[in-house]
Amino acid sequence: MKPLFKSIACIMGLAAFSAGPLVAAEKAPASKDIVDTAVAAGSFKTLAAALTAAGLVDTLKGKGPFTVFAPTDEAFAKLPEGTVESLLLPENKQKLIDILTYHVVAGDVRAEAAMKLEEAAALNKKTIRLEVKDGALYLNKSKVTTADVVCSNGVIHIIDTVLLPPAE
Repeated sequence: MKPLFKSIACIMGLAAFSAGPLVAAEKAPASKDIVDTAVAAGSFKTLAAALTAAGLVDTLKGKGPFTVFAPTDEAFAKLPEGTVESLLLPENKQKLIDILTYHVVAGDVRAEAAMKLEEAAALNKKTIRLEVKDGALYLNKSKVTTADVVCSNGVIHIIDTVLLPPAE
């Protein structure tokens, strides 16, 4: 299992996404938190709306550190039609919180460390399976397309599919 790392040329680390293998960020300490970094990228509008609807924005703007597996707008678009709209309804807030907190791990877990793990405990206390295939990190069936986007309160790993927590 030899990890494959590249440099992110972009200062924020989010403007130029790669659909390829893991990418490691090599840059000065970040000044923006996880939420502001994601919003500035422009590819996480659905995630930002979901975090707002779930009341989790302040949490992810907090001290942390957090590791966030951030699905892009394209990842959310893979869900069955009407799923996102349904999750954003006030009556589905608890289900939305469960899904979103399944994308967050306490601590700052960089790709190099994640690639050595078989599982991780999400904030919702459910387990995410980790596996390396062909040099790429997978969380359950979701591929990390860009890794180690460093933020002031943690790190973002960009994923290509929304993680759905296992049933109780």
